[in-house]
Order: sequence, then C-alpha cells, then structure tokens
Amino acid sequence: MSVSNPNRRPYKGSCHCGHTKYIAFLELPPRVIDANAPYDTTRIRKCNCTTCVKTGSFSVRLANAPTDFVLLAPTDPFKGLSSYQCGDKTSHWFFCTICGVRCLTFAVDANNSEIVDIDLEEWLGKESKGKSTKVWRPKQEGWDEQKFETSYLSVNATSLDAGQEGLDLREWHEKGWIVYLDCLDYKEENRLGRPCRGGQY
Repeated sequence: MSVSNPNRRPYKGSCHCGHTKYIAFLELPPRVIDANAPYDTTRIRKCNCTTCVKTGSFSVRLANAPTDFVLLAPTDPFKGLSSYQCGDKTSHWFFCTICGVRCLTFAVDANNSEIVDIDLEEWLGKESKGKSTKVWRPKQEGWDEQKFETSYLSVNATSLDAGQEGLDLREWHEKGWIVYLDCLDYKEENRLGRPCRGGQY
C-alpha cells in the first residue's frame, strides 16, 4: 500500500515491556477537526465514561482499521493478551499480561479478525524485500467504521512510541484536536476544547 497523503504516516506503538507491538497509520493533523468528524478520518477522543477514565484511555480511531492497523506481537491478542470486559461485554480492552499497559480496544469477536502473512515493507509504502510477516488485524469484509457494534478498534494514544516524527501528544491538546465525548450518561454533546463532566484533559 502506498502512502499518498503526506499527513498519513505509520506510527509504531507498544506496551512498556515490549510484549505488545503494533503499527497504526494516522493522519496528523486529522483531516477534519470537528466534534462530529466523519468516520473516514483519524479521530482523537477522550471519553468521560468510568471505563475510559479509570483505565486512562486516550482513544484514537483510525480511518479504516483493517487497512490502517496491524498487531505484530502477540499475533493473536485473544491468546497473548488479557482482556477486560464490562457492561454488555462486547468490547475487549486488551492489556499486556506482563506490564499491564493497554494498547488497544477491539469491540467485536475474534471472528471479525484475522491472522495473515503480509509484506510489511510494501504495506508501509516502502520497496518490498520479499519478506513475509505474520500479523493480526480486523477483517475488511463487513467492516464499517460507523457501526460501533461490529466494527470498532481504537488505539490508546499513550501507547504510541515517543520520539517519532510528527508525533507530539502535547500538540493534540494545544491545537484543539481532541474531541471530548459524553458516554457517561449521554447528556452532553460531543465537543472540542473542554472535557465533559467527569472527564479529563
């Protein structure tokens, strides 16, 4: 896959001990900065629900998770990571079994994902070296970023590896890119600038 948009770049992420490793394509700054940005763009969010607040979630939704995300290690999060589930138990809040860092949330079951061999260099938009890499990713078939119940993957921004070109989490707040959500009781509208009650900057 070639990287045609200069603002769309691959970013590496990991847990603290390195047991979890992934790559996600992000568009920074996001193409649309709006409280209700379209689903086909990078969306940076902070939610005020008790799960997000207590787990320190800083959610980044990708423009199209099946093409924008690969988990390099472990190759099966359902076996190699622990999963916290709450509420209706549809979301898997995956976290490392060693250091406890949570890198991603996947809100559908294992049947909506796949373990495949890909040419990682080619996927990154580089010249192929003819090497195959085993990765886990959501399945493209049936995936629709607008359908939370069947198509949800988010990356925890705090697990993105620091020091990468174009990545400065301070900038996300300073430039007003973060959308604050009210998923605590849905009484407030999504907004930029200030967290909903019970939320955090």
